Amino acid sequence: MPKTSARLLSMLSLLQARRDWPGALLAERLDISPRTVRRDVDRLRELGYPVVAVKGPEGGYRLDAGTELPPLLFDDEQAVALAVALQIATTTGAGIEEAAARALHTVRQVMPGRLRRRIDALQVTAVEPPARRAGPQADSGVLMALSTAVHAREELRFDYARADGDTTGPPPRRTQPHHLVTWGGRWYLVAWDLDREDWRTFRADRITPRTPTGPRFTPRELPGGDVAAFVVSKFLGFYGSDGTGHRPCRGEVILDLPAGEVSPYLRDGLVEALGPDRCRLVLGSWSWAGLAATIGKFDADIEVVGPPELREAFARLAHRYADAAAGRGDGT
Repeated sequence: MPKTSARLLSMLSLLQARRDWPGALLAERLDISPRTVRRDVDRLRELGYPVVAVKGPEGGYRLDAGTELPPLLFDDEQAVALAVALQIATTTGAGIEEAAARALHTVRQVMPGRLRRRIDALQVTAVEPPARRAGPQADSGVLMALSTAVHAREELRFDYARADGDTTGPPPRRTQPHHLVTWGGRWYLVAWDLDREDWRTFRADRITPRTPTGPRFTPRELPGGDVAAFVVSKFLGFYGSDGTGHRPCRGEVILDLPAGEVSPYLRDGLVEALGPDRCRLVLGSWSWAGLAATIGKFDADIEVVGPPELREAFARLAHRYADAAAGRGDGT
């Protein structure tokens, strides 16, 4: 019979691997008697592991959720995956950087040498895109409150600060929260605004939840049915509140460039190869001049497929640039 400590670890590993274990099967797997199984279960309970008895013809045991977090067991791949996830936690914008660093230190300390060497060989440095400006992070407590309301399907009231940080003014927002998502290093709540009768996305770092939460609700169907597509569309302007329509200005051009040289520089849009040195680009923007300027950043000949508004925008920019080159700009 294995030593008690080794046997307890083996039992704990089995209990974590599946939901229910018949007592007889647990005894067989550990090569011990049912009486020893019962004693070992009592020892695990004394150590803080919430092992509950499962009623039924065969009886058995289950590792349940408890009020405190007891020590956990991970296999090699789980331990490595956890350490990697903790290293990149600084990119979440959830305000958990310090806690993630402490958790990584704890995990690394108890790792066998072979795993510690694997983790030390993988050093991840989070680099923010140059265009992204550092902004306030969402409080982890707020994120938990929002996530709880989403999961419980309960109406949520909250104060919503303005962009300048001012919390005075409009009354609390009344919403039906649907999803908590992250985009561009910030957290957002996707919700149905009960007063405006429309879908809205709210910055989590500007939200101050009010308690208690409201009544339960039956979730509405999100436009398009997919939260990822909806959020991307909201931020990039593809959809209106009803899930239809595109950015106000959307055009199509042919560029004398390989598709592979164009696609890396686009956050959205469609690039289609038309040959080794030509591609079709479909792109949207909030203005025709902005769309023409975005397309013009590619150092290549451009053929406008449509619409006429895009061709006119290119003409206006050409005239403006020509005046600037000749020193005739009037500053308007």
